[in-house]
Amino acid sequence: QVQLVESGGGLVQAGGSLRLSCEHSGFPWDEYVIAWFRQVPGKEREGLASIGSVDGATHYASSVKGRFIVSSDSAKNTVFLQMDSLKLEDTAVYYCAARWGAVVVTLSESFFDYWGQGTQVTVSP
Repeated sequence: QVQLVESGGGLVQAGGSLRLSCEHSGFPWDEYVIAWFRQVPGKEREGLASIGSVDGATHYASSVKGRFIVSSDSAKNTVFLQMDSLKLEDTAVYYCAARWGAVVVTLSESFFDYWGQGTQVTVSP
């Protein structure tokens, strides 16, 4: 079965950096797409960045492009989200999502079938 295990959330000061990890297992194919989302209370879930396993293609939302970088370590079956120059508005619960048998690096929420538990990121003044 497909499983996603997230880690790396916590408290960070504005302007600082944080790296989130999403360790995945049980994928039936080598072809999949993994994406990062975030959500704050009363707001819609927002897609941030996605990466494809086949060619390493990436896609970023305009709100985080230039500050966040998504990458993967195939040996560790882990996808990372490096977050730099963090702002107060980056405070949210961050989720890792995946769909196997896919190559499109989309940020459409409905595209993904599997989700992690979410990890809280809090940016302080």
